[in-house]
Amino acid sequence: MLAFLGKGGVLVIPILFCSVIVLAIFLERMIRYAMMRSRGKGLAERVADLISRDEKQKALEISQQSNSPMGRVLVQAISAKDLDQEVLDTVIANATDTEVRSLSNYLQTLATIGNIAPLLGLLGTIIGMIKAFMVIQEMGGKVNAAVLAGGIWEAMLTTALGLAVALPTMVAHSYLLSRVDKYEARLQDGAVTFLKAAAGR
Repeated sequence: MLAFLGKGGVLVIPILFCSVIVLAIFLERMIRYAMMRSRGKGLAERVADLISRDEKQKALEISQQSNSPMGRVLVQAISAKDLDQEVLDTVIANATDTEVRSLSNYLQTLATIGNIAPLLGLLGTIIGMIKAFMVIQEMGGKVNAAVLAGGIWEAMLTTALGLAVALPTMVAHSYLLSRVDKYEARLQDGAVTFLKAAAGR
C-alpha cells in the first residue's frame, strides 16, 4: 500500500498528514461531547428550582460542581442575578458565546482541511502530468500508450487521495457542527429557564 501511494509523489505526504489530523480532531470532539452529555443534564431545572426558593448559594455550588458548559453559564448567571436585567442578559449571552466557541474548537481546522485536500491532490496531479509530458518530450514524442497511461494514472493518484480525505472530512465537519448547534440551543433553553425563575423571585 505504501509503495502504491508512493507513486503519487511528494504531495501524498501532506494529504496523509491531513487525514491523521482530521481523525484526531473528530475523535477528540466526539469524546468531549460524549462526556458533556450527562454532566449538565437537568442542571438548569434544578438550579431554577433552587433560585425560585431563594437558595442562591446552593444553586451556585451545584453549578460549579457540574463541570459542564451549562454549569459555567449558570455560574455567571447566578453571580449576576441581582444586577440590572440588561446586565444579566449580557452576562448570560457572553457566557453562552464563550462556551459555544469552546465547543467549536478545531471545527474550522476541519473545514480548512476539507477545502485544501482536493487542491493538494490537484496540485500533485498537475506536477505529475508536467513530469509525464517532460518525459515524452525527452523521448522525442516517441512513446507508446502504456508508458503514457502509466504516467497519467500515477499523476491522478493524488487527486483521488485528496478527494478521499476531503469527502469524509466535510461530512465530519457538518456532523460536529450540528452537535454544536444542539448544545447551543440547550444552553439557550437553560438560560431561559433560569431567567424565568429569577424573574419570579
